[in-house]
Formats: sequence, C-alpha cells, structure tokens
Amino acid sequence: MALPSVAIVTAVVVGLGLVATCLLCLTAEQVRRTIDTFDRRIASTAPYLAVAAVVFLLKWITHDERLDLSYAIGWRMTESIYAVEGAFVAVLQDLIPPSLYGFFSGIYMFGFSYLLFTAAVLTFALPSQRCFKELLVAYLLNYSLGAVCYTLFVAYGPRNWIPARVDGVLYDLYPQTQEVTAAVSAKTNVFPSLHTSLSVVVLLFAWRTHGTYPRWSSIATFVASSVVLSTMVLGIHWLFDVVAGVALGIGSAVAASRIVDRAEGGDPPTASDDGPVAITSETDD
Repeated sequence: MALPSVAIVTAVVVGLGLVATCLLCLTAEQVRRTIDTFDRRIASTAPYLAVAAVVFLLKWITHDERLDLSYAIGWRMTESIYAVEGAFVAVLQDLIPPSLYGFFSGIYMFGFSYLLFTAAVLTFALPSQRCFKELLVAYLLNYSLGAVCYTLFVAYGPRNWIPARVDGVLYDLYPQTQEVTAAVSAKTNVFPSLHTSLSVVVLLFAWRTHGTYPRWSSIATFVASSVVLSTMVLGIHWLFDVVAGVALGIGSAVAASRIVDRAEGGDPPTASDDGPVAITSETDD
C-alpha cells in the first residue's frame, strides 16, 4: 500500500470516527448554531488559524534541514535513557498479549489523528471560541517545542536501540506504514513523545468541556490512554519519552491559556464567538 493509499484509509477512518462522535455529542441546536455563526467564528479565529498554517508549513519545509542540523549538533541521549529505565519497554511488551497488537497499531495510526481533529471540531462548536483558540495554541506549542527537542536531542526508540529485546510491532504488522512515518518524522524523533503530549492536551480539554460533552470526555480518556500506551507497546517510545510528553502536554495547555488570555486582552467571559471562558469548564448556555 503506497503512501497515498495509507493517507486515504487514515482520512476515511478518522472521518468516520469524527462523524460518529459528533452524532453522539452534538445536539441539533449546537449544530444549527455553529452553522449560523460559522463566518463569525472563522473571522474570530482567523489569526490563530493563520499562525498554525505558517508553523506547520515551516515545519514541513525545514524537515530535512532540521534533521541534518540535529545529526550535526544534537546530543546523543539514547544510551543515557537506556541507562535510566533499562528494558522497561521490553517487559511491558512481554506483558501485552500479541492478540492486542493489532488494536494498539490501529490506535497509534488512527486514534491519534482522530483525537486531534475531533477535539478541534467539538471545541469549535462551543458557544465561545476561547477554548478552540487555546487548543490551537497548545497544538502549536507542542509541535514547535517538539521540533526544537528533535533538533537538539538525537534519540532512537527501543525498537531501534535494542531490537533483540523489543519488536517493531507496527512495522511487522503493517510494513506499509513506514512510508507514512518516514514522511512526517525520523527514527531519532522520539524525545519527547508528541503522540503522548498531544493526547494529554486533548484529554485535558475534553475534561474541561465535560459539562457540555460528557460522552466525549469518556471517549477521549479511553482513546488518549490507549494512544499513550501504544507508543511503548509498539516499541516506538521509551517510558522516559512518555513522561516528558505528559509534562509537555500539561505545560502547553497551561501556557496556551495564558497566551490566549493576553492576546484577547483579558476580556470577560461571554458566550459569543470570541469571549474567554473559565478555565475549569466550558458550558453550553
């Protein structure tokens, strides 16, 4: 299966999951309100969307250059990671029944993208665009800081560092996925785990909006936890990467709230398209 085919399958699976979740979580009134105010919502979030587009474009354009720079100046830290945690991932992999490898592979490939897109759609549909803006900023902080770390630190995952102990489960089951991962990442891009950090971000925002989307918070908890676990079960990340990812996710969510608060000028909470809301919850008044 070539790269375009994998991308199409991913888009279809994620799209179906997104539609199903929206049917479970959104009311007809929420959908109608979002459609009626769509132009105003886009106008309110346009600066954030523009910055996001520029950041992701630069990340894609500079991928090869950053990789070359990393090999030239980056700190080779894999041996240090292994010295700290040893064969934890190998032990974890031994504890997981092989019958679950297909599940974790699917969660890693599809569940992660599903989390990112579904969280964006549901927060966009909230009465206030504050939460959506913060989510975008948190995403940007994760990818930006991740790019910096991947340049400064050269680290290989367990499947590459100790292949005799840790199996590369994902590639063994679905070798065609190597084209996808190679297109967006490199073997040395493991510290921190962005799958973990972004899953944590989505989880935090899901529970923040629990009052409006109680079903989504439960779904996000299961999928996000599975994604984090899959990074180690599949031999892609060390526990050290995952812990760093959790810290990055929490830190970026907190920082995003402060950044948006400053950008919005500290306006009082409203149910309009761009008013900030309380950080503890999002309600659909």
